[in-house]
Amino acid sequence: MNDLDMGMALSGQTRRYFLEKLAKAGGTAMLLAGMDALGFGIGSAMAAPPSLAGTPKKNRVIVLGAGNAGLASAYELTKAGYAVTVVEARAFAGGRAQTARKGFQLTELGGQPQTCDFDEGLYVNIGPWRIPYHHHSTLHYTKLFNVPLELFNNDNDASFLYMEKAPGPLGGKPIRKGQVAADLLGYTSEILAKLSQQGALDAQMSGADKERFIEFLVSFGYLSKKDFNYTGTAGRGFLVEPGAGINPGPGKPSSPYAITDVLNSGMGKLLHSVSDWEQQRTMFQPVQGMEQIPKAIARHLPDGMIRFSTEVQRIRQNGNGVTIDVVKEGQAETLTADWCICTIPLSVLKTIDHGLSPRFKTAMEKSSYALVGKMGLQMKRRFWEEDHSIYGGHVYCDNPEINSISLPSTGWQSQKGVLLGYYNFGAAAAKVSGRSAADRVATAVDYGQKIFPAYKESFETGFSVAWHRVKYNLGGWGVWSEDARATAYPVLTEPDDRIYLAGEHLSYLGGWQAGAFESAWQQVERLHARAMKG
Repeated sequence: MNDLDMGMALSGQTRRYFLEKLAKAGGTAMLLAGMDALGFGIGSAMAAPPSLAGTPKKNRVIVLGAGNAGLASAYELTKAGYAVTVVEARAFAGGRAQTARKGFQLTELGGQPQTCDFDEGLYVNIGPWRIPYHHHSTLHYTKLFNVPLELFNNDNDASFLYMEKAPGPLGGKPIRKGQVAADLLGYTSEILAKLSQQGALDAQMSGADKERFIEFLVSFGYLSKKDFNYTGTAGRGFLVEPGAGINPGPGKPSSPYAITDVLNSGMGKLLHSVSDWEQQRTMFQPVQGMEQIPKAIARHLPDGMIRFSTEVQRIRQNGNGVTIDVVKEGQAETLTADWCICTIPLSVLKTIDHGLSPRFKTAMEKSSYALVGKMGLQMKRRFWEEDHSIYGGHVYCDNPEINSISLPSTGWQSQKGVLLGYYNFGAAAAKVSGRSAADRVATAVDYGQKIFPAYKESFETGFSVAWHRVKYNLGGWGVWSEDARATAYPVLTEPDDRIYLAGEHLSYLGGWQAGAFESAWQQVERLHARAMKG
């Protein structure tokens, strides 16, 4: 039965019962995926850009910023017949959708210049790096512009959990994620099955439902049908793997860790990532880097539309149009248009003489931006694959300066590779960003050595970014407090006379490319509806 057939077959009480079962079996992630499959619109809200019918007389638009929001705005408006000019401070399009590869340069505020010297063909996505299956707007552009995708392995049972400070026998040791997951599922199922058998859940379910529940737990947790004990499962791995002949023959299964040791280690709290709606076990990434998406959109804009290396100095508007004072290579110029879509991050816009209304200015002051750092490390040997059979996925740890080490989902079984040496946030990101580029590399390599014995001997070169110190971003993505989301955010989603703001910061998909695209689509549609009225 395909998704359409299933949606037609399930209705009323049947649908609700089906979704309740999904939620019980797989939590929120499975529930949301099921609702999306049934057509309840749980994925990103917009699957395609708006249709902009008709050509208005006042059709000159200046788009500030050539990140994904600005590029999408320019492309959709150009299709509708608007005369668009895009102003971009950088020498390239993409905004935060950047891929560091050989020759890529970055100088952070107060920092020394960095030039990426990875080998040809190797790279790291220092901005966005994965695409959920339900981010329909992002996938709209990858399909439209023939940007090839490959799978991003976002969850790997073979990868490690490393709790350096944890008490007990599991502390300070790299432990396979799949072993911890299997043991926690097994022990949890054992406890629930035994409690159910003893009548603890009689008030919640009938006798028949209880028997079905116990049957599910026995299967789900690999329990003994006789006494409901969990004694391990082949799925958690072998001490000696099975093979040919008598030796190794059937191999030797591994034994589960004691439940108290697993709980005391704190590793259980590292298993929750893929239960979030925005995370799945397998996701997508563009072949040869995330920059391929904005590059593809930019290639489909008229030559010369994007004015690169041009900084916005001053923004003004009146009842007839907008004026933007810009400077390029020391040369000042004033641009005019009927409308403006501003995709400059609010953290940066606050520092510009923007001329926006007091109401907008007050609302912008309530926004903040995430402190985020990333580090790419080139290794001369893919030891994670060769020595540990780990192909993609993440290594989670209890050191906030590292937070996670991510292994590439491309170039499998080749000689070299670039892994993500850290992905840190908040205070830890601020602390690490205060170090020199060389010291950041040392931080990442020294810690990785604790997990992988071949880390230091395999390391060749590194490249890092602290997004809160990048001049044209001043943060990784927009962050809203509950109060600011309720009071300031709605103000900024509306136009300030002839100026419309767009970007991931004006969506509930903050930090994701889909948020930028769909914010742009929403504002383009609003601008067009107004422009058609004259």
